[in-house]
Amino acid sequence: MPNSIHKPTEAFGDPLDLLSHTIRKLYSLWVSATYPFASMGSNLQIHPSAILSRQVAPGIKLGNSVIIRNHAWINTFDLSGPDDIRIVIDDHCVINAQCVISAQTNVHLERNVMLSACCLVADHNHAYEDISRPIQAQGLAPGGTIRIEEGCWIGHGAAIVCSQGELVIGRNSVVAANALVTRSFPPYSVIVGNPARLARQFDPATGTWVGATGRPIALSDRG
Repeated sequence: MPNSIHKPTEAFGDPLDLLSHTIRKLYSLWVSATYPFASMGSNLQIHPSAILSRQVAPGIKLGNSVIIRNHAWINTFDLSGPDDIRIVIDDHCVINAQCVISAQTNVHLERNVMLSACCLVADHNHAYEDISRPIQAQGLAPGGTIRIEEGCWIGHGAAIVCSQGELVIGRNSVVAANALVTRSFPPYSVIVGNPARLARQFDPATGTWVGATGRPIALSDRG
């Protein structure tokens, strides 16, 4: 008989988890219905603690099934018109806890990109050249654009910063934890270090992984 008794705590786990899920769901529906995004797909999931201002929403495009987790910050600046799109986050992207996406010109996350916790993606930097003024009073440098192509995984604490020009991380690349990326990398790359460097890359022509020098990497050396 005891085995046939339904136990809600086993079905739902911690009851507070169910409450948190409900609040997150209601908040996501409210944002979807009231924020003036440039465009938005279905099934947005956004945590109530995420920082995403209604004022910057017109400069943002969101795809289907985008997830924005707790304390993430999505921000842009000085929108000049209804067609001024600064941030594009395509279908099935995941923005994990405490990530920052800051766009002055354009940041584009293609489909199925995952930002692990505490990542920074910024297409600009602060001006600092005038030593007679505090840096916070000097505004932003001109900056560039960032495109993270489809299927990339950005590791915990990585920073992707473009101070000028175009920075592209090729499709299905991995950026290792705590890497600092300030230049472009080709598809199927494993990117590590500060400053970032190419550790290995998949070569579709040969079907093998190669090191930064182009030499094949043995299975036991892939890490």
